Amino acid sequence: MQINVALVGLGFGGSFAEIYDQHPNVNTVGLYDLDERLSASFKEKLPSAKVYGSFEEILSDPAIDAVHLVTPIPLHAQQTVRVLEAGKHCACTVPMATSLEEIEHIAAAVHKSGRKYMMMETTLYTYQFLYVSELIRSGQLGRIQFLRGSHYQDMSNWPDYWAGLPPMHYGTHAIAPLVVLAGSRIKRVVCFGSGSMEQSLMERYENPFPVESALFEFENGLKAEATRSLFETARVYQEGMFVYGSEMSFEWGHSDDDDPYITKQLPAEDGRRGRRTVCEIIKVPNPYHSLPTELQHFTVGGRYDPQNPQESLKVGAGAGHHGSHPHLVHQFVQSIVEDTPPPIGLSLAANITAAGICAHLSAMQGGLSLELPEF
Repeated sequence: MQINVALVGLGFGGSFAEIYDQHPNVNTVGLYDLDERLSASFKEKLPSAKVYGSFEEILSDPAIDAVHLVTPIPLHAQQTVRVLEAGKHCACTVPMATSLEEIEHIAAAVHKSGRKYMMMETTLYTYQFLYVSELIRSGQLGRIQFLRGSHYQDMSNWPDYWAGLPPMHYGTHAIAPLVVLAGSRIKRVVCFGSGSMEQSLMERYENPFPVESALFEFENGLKAEATRSLFETARVYQEGMFVYGSEMSFEWGHSDDDDPYITKQLPAEDGRRGRRTVCEIIKVPNPYHSLPTELQHFTVGGRYDPQNPQESLKVGAGAGHHGSHPHLVHQFVQSIVEDTPPPIGLSLAANITAAGICAHLSAMQGGLSLELPEF
């Protein structure tokens, strides 16, 4: 079975165009961007693609089965609802929404339309995340005791809708790995905002905080902490994940591209206080095997060597948010082709997004404990 997919937004979204074009279950790729020159440049790269003149043209085209939205944050919720109401499956970049009411609107549209919805959260398909998932599955990590997430990034001079954005409104990269690795839904959050920003950054969203740090409680009793910074905070970029187990722990390197640390707990020695630990920096493998052969080279991008594919695919650093882009495309397409629930579907996406929204609400009320709604 093959489907037709339209990609809306070709800035960052353009990195997905060739992946869709080469997916064995995709027939035609549609392209649309407000910048007609950008659309034309992608048409040159993908001659078989169809360029659309408007978002409305895509929604009204009966040939389009699914739409992948990579558009500005304020448009995510309303465009997602419109795609679903048009009877098309929808993938959308993060965050799903910026209010609980918007999540409710999306949930209603999913249930009414019967179409698939998937939030395209990159951190759930990085080399690092898939490696830790295997450590947990195999039992090597032991019992998870605590988790941390971080996303430090300065957004100065980005498009104006970013200016002063509440940090946890775009907290999904820090929160999503915690939810999935914990294997449980976040039920409660306490969050504090910290620091101060220049007045001009506080005007659009009335958010006074450049940094927000939240403590989450899961339904299974685990706890996790996540910190997000967006402005006026001197910290090297990192979308980090830290998982502390009873036998082994995983800690992201200092910057986003640094190799991670593994700490192992050794058996106790007679007469010695406390168990010993060993810590090492490791190279994380590239889990390309789960992808169709046609997409595997996208996990390493320019490092791929078609003359020596298997060796080049072993490189533990590469394209698209640590190799995640082809995994996201494949999971979305397969959910449609096989009529299975998307792995980051309505319930999971809503919990991850609502955790960030409620975290900011908590911070604005001095760290008030808030229960998360279910969708």
